[in-house]
Amino acid sequence: MSETKGPLVLRSKDARGVVTLTLNRPQAFNALSEAMLSELQRELDAIGSDESVRVVVIAAEGKAFCAGHDLKEMRSDPSPEYYERLFAQCSEIMLTIQRLPVPVIARVQGIATAAGCQLVAMCDLAVASNTARFRRERSKRRPFLFHTRRGTFTKCFAQAGV
Repeated sequence: MSETKGPLVLRSKDARGVVTLTLNRPQAFNALSEAMLSELQRELDAIGSDESVRVVVIAAEGKAFCAGHDLKEMRSDPSPEYYERLFAQCSEIMLTIQRLPVPVIARVQGIATAAGCQLVAMCDLAVASNTARFRRERSKRRPFLFHTRRGTFTKCFAQAGV
């Protein structure tokens, strides 16, 4: 499986000030690699200081919205220090989304799982296609914790998915 050539996060902006950030690792189901997290953080930071931006849409290329963290990458360095850095990097992105002064919309197609669900939950609004599916990777009846702009809440998913 070859890595996408070019940016891992595509950015476009229309005349109305709508910025679309598109996750661009379709061959890896848009798994959140360290490189993708870095590019996403860089784009979000730039948006935060751009007064011409009126809304942000987070979208994805391919069949999946986001498969969560890149498990292959995570297995390559299974040290507690690595996981701490990775989760801190991911948490910073989630907090940056919450702090943006403009609405953030997740445009979801295909599967969003684990940290991909968290990415959707951080947004102010999620628009899901009829192919969208949300899945958590925890035991069947345990609650899944989301952090949102309004605080923290627990969402219980049914056994079949959402």
